[in-house]
Formats: sequence, structure tokens, C-alpha cells
Amino acid sequence: MRLAIVIMAAGKGTRLKSKRPKVLHKIGGKALVEHVIHAATQIVPPQDVYVVVGHQAGAVQAAVTGTGVHFVTQSEQRGTGHAVQTARQAVAAYEHIIVLSGDVPLLQPETIARLRDFHLAERAAMSILTACPSDPHGYGRVIRRAPGAAEVAAIVEQKALTPEQKTIPEINSGIYAFATTTLFQLINELRTDNAHGEYYLTDMADVLVQEGQRVVAIEAESSTEVLGANTLAEMADLDAAMRLTTARKLMAQGVTIYRPETTVIDAGVRVGPDTIIEPFVQLLGETHIGEDCHIRSYSVIENSTIENHVLIQNHCVIDNAHIRSSAQLGPYARLRPGSDIGEEAHIGNFVETKKMRIGKGSKANHLSYLGDAEIGSGVNIGAGTITCNYDGVNKHRTLIEDKVFVGSDTTLVAPIVIGEGSYIAAGSCITEDVPPDALALGRARQTTKPDWARSHRSKR
Repeated sequence: MRLAIVIMAAGKGTRLKSKRPKVLHKIGGKALVEHVIHAATQIVPPQDVYVVVGHQAGAVQAAVTGTGVHFVTQSEQRGTGHAVQTARQAVAAYEHIIVLSGDVPLLQPETIARLRDFHLAERAAMSILTACPSDPHGYGRVIRRAPGAAEVAAIVEQKALTPEQKTIPEINSGIYAFATTTLFQLINELRTDNAHGEYYLTDMADVLVQEGQRVVAIEAESSTEVLGANTLAEMADLDAAMRLTTARKLMAQGVTIYRPETTVIDAGVRVGPDTIIEPFVQLLGETHIGEDCHIRSYSVIENSTIENHVLIQNHCVIDNAHIRSSAQLGPYARLRPGSDIGEEAHIGNFVETKKMRIGKGSKANHLSYLGDAEIGSGVNIGAGTITCNYDGVNKHRTLIEDKVFVGSDTTLVAPIVIGEGSYIAAGSCITEDVPPDALALGRARQTTKPDWARSHRSKR
């Protein structure tokens, strides 16, 4: 059995009042359509997923091109039925297709699989995924042939409901499975006699029923899963729901999260057991955190790897960095992309790093900038140390070998090598390589003039 999944992502999302395509708005750290593609590719390989793009098609394709899915362009957006017609040539060879909406990010792979299995077992021409939300107002209702029956008699839109039908709680989610041959034999029967003059895929239920084809429905286990968002406020609700779900999954895996409603944890984040996450922490992108770590309040960590037993003090900002086991950071440390912090190393308050590596047990505890540098193990970096890596045109590297002691307020002008075991005197500006075990001083000799201050004041 060959199955394709078609994801409709061509719409503009007018009610969002945004220039950005609706499916590129983000919740849980990823675009809506990225979540849907991820769910779809758990059911079929990426090469069997077809994303229908239209409004700002280039931007949508660029956002998800790395997923390996195919794209179908709906140049003129004339409704969901027209979107599937556009994909006809691409998917006609498949026996069945599942149609998903690109703006339903909470949909789980298990639910798609359940719809697929139900559709195949029922030997249906069309299978509809339904839901029973607490407030069904505004949604089309699914009218079954009899209470509890699988077969559907009709889908009735909100404005056409009779008073009795308004009491029906079951809604159409807009997610369907079709027998491909039957669908494309009859899809041209769709009409545009509606308020928007569009071809609605929903109307296929009526077309198929009129032709004596089998149309069935299965209810989703969670109504939240199938709900989309038409306003930015609704988008925020989906984001909160997804992030809370992510937090609960992590807690079920042994992660302690104090006040999970205050944390921002993206869907791609992984955290090991016995790690503690304090309130107001943000874990973003594809961040991976190991076991027995402690992430203190107000830290922001993005696309970074934190190994086991790491302490991140308050207010640290970590971006595309690698923190190795038992290291300690902060408070108020800033690690920029390319920072690699060694085992048991300490990066302290108001220290900024960028494209650098610091070895095992080394320390930079205060007020330093370490950029484009390779720092060995057992090194002490004094407060106020700066690696001067930029000459106005090019960047240059600083190499500090093992067991070096760098005194406070030192300026290291790259390119430069500080040899193993050497000492740099406080307040030095070092412009030449320092050999191993040497003492380097690069400062003017102190001059003291007795009574100079008294004499100076007397001239006022």
C-alpha cells in the first residue's frame, strides 16, 4: 500500500494581520508547518510528503527545504479543494493520501497513524478526523448516519446548522484520508457556489455520499491536537499548550522544573534526569542538557550542548556553545557561538567568550573577553583580561598553553602564543610570544612624585 501525505501550506492567514505567511509563525520554537512536517515524516518517508505552497512560496520552501519533502505550487489560491487538485499529478500514483493542514502544529504522529489504520480498515473513500472541543461554535459539524456509527451522512457548516444540529459537539478538523483514485475521479464535482467562491475539500464528503461512496469519521482522542490558530492570541495559546506539554514530558523523564509555566522550553530540547531547571529559564532550539545539571533562573540557552553535572548560575546567555562535564558558569556569563568550555572549567561573572576553547580545570572568573582563543588546562585568567583578536581588518588567534597564570587587567594582542607554565604580570599589554615558564611584563615602570597632588591643588 502506497501512502502520501499532502500538507496544505499555501494560505496567507489574513486574520493574523501579519506580512509573514501563517505557516511560518512559530510556536514551541519552530514554524507551524515544521511541526506538521515532523509529525508526517514519522508516518511516511520525507519523499512521500508533499507540501502545497502558494503565498510567499519561496519563504515557506526556504524554511523547510532541509526536511527532504517535496513542494507543489498553488499559484492561485482558490481553496483547499483546489490545493489538492494542484497536487493531483504529484500524488496520483499513490493508493491513498492523507491531507493535513500546515497550521495544526499539535497534531501527533500517533493520531495520523490512527486515522490511516481506520481508513484502511473501513475501506472508505474518505475518512474524516473529528473532535469534540468544549466550544464547537464556528466549526462545521459532522452528521453521522446514526449515533455511534462510523459512516457520515454530511458535514454542515456553522451558518447552515439547524437549531438541533447546533447541539452536535463533533466538529470537522479539516484532516482527511482519501482513496486516491476515487478522490480524483470525483474532485472536479466540487463547486464554488459559496461566499468566497472557492473549492472546499470539505465538500468532497457530500460529493462522495451522493455517489454512494463510503465516508466515515473517527474522533481524535484530544480536541486540542487538531485545533489551529487564526489570531496571534490563539497562536500564543497553542504555544503555551505545546511548551507545557514539553515540560511535562521532561518532568516524566526525571527532570525537576520549578514553576514550569514560567519556563520557555522549545520542542527540540532534550534534558537528562535529575537536572534542575529553575523558574524563568529559556531553553531554545536544539539544546541538549545532560544529567544532574542545575540551570538557575533567567538563563537563556540556545542550540547548545550541556554535558553532565554542569552548574549554570543566574542570568547566563549561552548560544551555540558546548559546556563539558562538571563545568561552572556565571552568574552573568555570555557564551557566544563556538565557545567550548572544558571539564571542571569555571567561566565567571561578566565573562564573554566567542570561538574559543578552554581546557580542563581552567578558570576565568571575572570581567574578561576571550575570543578566537585556544586556552589549555589548569590556566588561570585574571579579572579584566582581554584577547585582542581583531586588528580592524582580520581576526587573529591567541594560544595560551597549559598551567599559564594570566594576571588581572592583561591585554593579549593576537596573534600570540603564551607558553606552558608562564606568568603574565598584572596590567600588562603583551604583544610578543612568551616562552614556557617565563615571566612577561608589558607595562611602564611606576613613577611616584611626592607632594605633587598638594602642589597641584594649590594652583586652583
